[in-house]
Amino acid sequence: MSRLSPQPSAVVNSARHEAGPRLPLAALSAAALGVAALFAAPAAQAADAPACEVNHPVRFGGMNWESNLVLTEIERRIMEKGYGCETDVLPTEALPALAALGRGDLDVNSEIWQNSVAEPWAKAAATGKVKSVGTAFMGAEAWYIPRYVAERFPDLKSVKDLPKHKEDFVDNEDPDKGRFYGCPAGWGCEVVTSQIFKGDKELAASFNLFSPGTGAAQKAALTSAYKRKKNIVFYYWSPTPVVGSMDLVKLEMPPYDEAKHKCLTDPDCPNPEIVDYPQNPVLTAVNTKFSEQAPKATEFLSKVSLPVDVVNAALAHMEEESLEAPDVANWFLKNHEEVWTKWVPADVAERVKAGL
Repeated sequence: MSRLSPQPSAVVNSARHEAGPRLPLAALSAAALGVAALFAAPAAQAADAPACEVNHPVRFGGMNWESNLVLTEIERRIMEKGYGCETDVLPTEALPALAALGRGDLDVNSEIWQNSVAEPWAKAAATGKVKSVGTAFMGAEAWYIPRYVAERFPDLKSVKDLPKHKEDFVDNEDPDKGRFYGCPAGWGCEVVTSQIFKGDKELAASFNLFSPGTGAAQKAALTSAYKRKKNIVFYYWSPTPVVGSMDLVKLEMPPYDEAKHKCLTDPDCPNPEIVDYPQNPVLTAVNTKFSEQAPKATEFLSKVSLPVDVVNAALAHMEEESLEAPDVANWFLKNHEEVWTKWVPADVAERVKAGL
């Protein structure tokens, strides 16, 4: 970028040829310095502006769930305001995003749920074309009841306690049984829930496993029941607006066991046993070539780490105020400096703050 460098001498010479009385030399010098400062200030500011390490917009994968939408917007704003980069979001889904990341069509994938795409991720990482640079947060799955339900039935603490409470969660379409709200049909989590019912005969005899047709239908059913203070028991994952906006109690399960959980993820496993869900690391992944071209930006991405309760709070705010992801990102950056300023150097943080 060229810098404007007005010469004081040129101003002085011009002044000497003007009609009318001459200004004193001191006044001319002061005027010249003022003009120089006027032009030099923007030039200095331009010099202080960061230059992006890559010569193309940084391309983020845009998955369609809330935590990814918000996290991507947070990272984009920091990249734009703090590192001087243009950014873009390419709508995609989890598995196509992995392929795009390997091809270089994407530079950054802000959320890879490792346990959910374990085999495809392992294959992609083995090529050397993509790599994980950090863990954004730890995802979780559980069976929940609202706290008002836990207060109504203080002995209901675990999955094993459900059968004796079937009448408290009556299925209106089958009044002899209770209703458990599971995953939408066709989702990976549906397999685990179905296997749990298969492995616990008493649970299966006392409760129906109800699979909503879509994620939106699942969310609507749970939200409606919660608002009306109805008894409800269900599967959900976090961080999500549902978990963030509701006061929930997790039902206890036997401790996690890797081999037993593997059986739960296999619909053909003949003798499943109930064990707790594992924590699910949510990885930040980048295209390897991008990481080599943009080491400073990659270092920032490697430090992105959020407590799940903070993510849930942000998503709850999104739900309660009917906000879009960019609005939530701005809210987060303004209200949680104690989190994100640890990801970047001080000068980057100041530029981001100034740009909000």
